[in-house]
Order: sequence, then C-alpha cells, then structure tokens
Amino acid sequence: MPQQYNISANYILLFSGIVLVLLSVIILLIVRVWKAEKKKIETESKFQELESKVNNLHLQTLESRLNPHLFKNVLNSIQSHAYQTYFTLDKLANVLDYILYESRNKLVTPREEIEFALNLIEINKIKVSPLFELKVKTKINDNEPLYEQRLLAPLISIDLIENAFKHADLQSTDAFISVVFEFKNNFFSLTVSNKISSKSFFKKEKGGIGSQTLEQRLQIIYKNHFKLDKFIEGDVYIAHLKINLLEHKAEMLAAR
Repeated sequence: MPQQYNISANYILLFSGIVLVLLSVIILLIVRVWKAEKKKIETESKFQELESKVNNLHLQTLESRLNPHLFKNVLNSIQSHAYQTYFTLDKLANVLDYILYESRNKLVTPREEIEFALNLIEINKIKVSPLFELKVKTKINDNEPLYEQRLLAPLISIDLIENAFKHADLQSTDAFISVVFEFKNNFFSLTVSNKISSKSFFKKEKGGIGSQTLEQRLQIIYKNHFKLDKFIEGDVYIAHLKINLLEHKAEMLAAR
C-alpha cells in the first residue's frame, strides 16, 4: 500500500509539474502577445499622428522648397514594409520636426542640416533594393567653431538628395547613389552622385534637371560665396555644392 501511495504521489507531482510548465508557457505567450499588440498599437498611433501632421502641413517653405508629396509617398512605403516601420517612423518624426520648427529659422547650424539630411536618406532607404549600393560618408571636423553656428540655410541639401533617389534605378543591382558630406576649413560641401536610370530624362537635358530654385536661394543668401556644379560623366550624374561659411559670416557681420 505505501508503494502504491508513493507511485500515485509521484504521478500527481509529475502531473502538477507539467501543468505548471504549461501554465508558465501560456503566461509567457500571453505576455509576449500583449507586448507585441502594445507595440503594434503604439506604432499605429505614431503613424496616425505623423499622417495627421502631414495632412495639416501648410508651411510656405514646403511649397517652394520641398515636394509636399514626399511624405505621402514615404508613409505609403512604410506601410508596405512592416519590419522597418518603427525605425523609419522615428526618422520621419525627426525630419518633420526639423521642417516644422528648425526650417522656420532663417539659418541653422551645419550639424543640424547634416543630421536632417542623414535622417532623410534613412527614410529613402526603404524604397531601394537590398542589393542597391547606397554609400553615405561624412568627413567632418566638428571641432571647428562654425560647425555649431547658424550659418547654413535650412533644407539646402534636400534638392540634390531627392534628385538622386528620383533619377536612379532603385531596384537595379548595378546602380548606385553616393552622398558625401564634408565640413572642414570652414567650408560646407555636399557631393551627390548616382548612376542614371535608363528611364530617366537626365540624359536628355544638358545641365542637369529641374527647377532653379536651389541656385536662386544660394545666390540670394550666399552671393559669391558658393559654388554649385552639376554635370554628367558617362551614365553618372554628379552634383557638388560648396559654401564658404567663413566669408559668408564676415559679410553678414560687415552688413550689420
């Protein structure tokens, strides 16, 4: 009888152990599902918040210096790439904040403009093939005092970057985009190059593409203290912008 009792007790303990393990697994799964659902709700909420911001944007600067359809296209791209959604929404939030608040300032620091441009590039990454070659480099001497001074026009880099993504074949494995930011010796430089898509009308135009808005802004703000070159070498389009911020600052001080 004691032997039989011991066997029954062992079965009961084993059964209880199995039940506890199953309960633990069920609880763990419930917690994980709850966390996933919570993150999904947070992501959807953030998406709706950003979509609302986009729908209500009526900044004059956007109409003249930025394609207002950019964010709609980005949001649509984000929706179709769930695995990148949260990361890209975070970058988009930074871009929107910059446009809504920093771009209201007449001038921003080179650091702020470069950070904005890097966020914009991260957003555009969602549209390219995983095999597409996208090279981004920063050659910055952040010890220079002018790097943290408000001397750069906001959104000055957006046209060159957008054109590269617009006119490159983003799904081609032999295409590429290269973006290089430089800040040294008081010069801000941006070089953007891309292999031209066979579908692009870049090749049909001699001096590059599009509106002269960027050059007009540069001429008004920096006068003779900048250089903007746009040219085609073979099937590669290259745009190079260089601004002498020290000379620009000296002229600003002299005009006061």
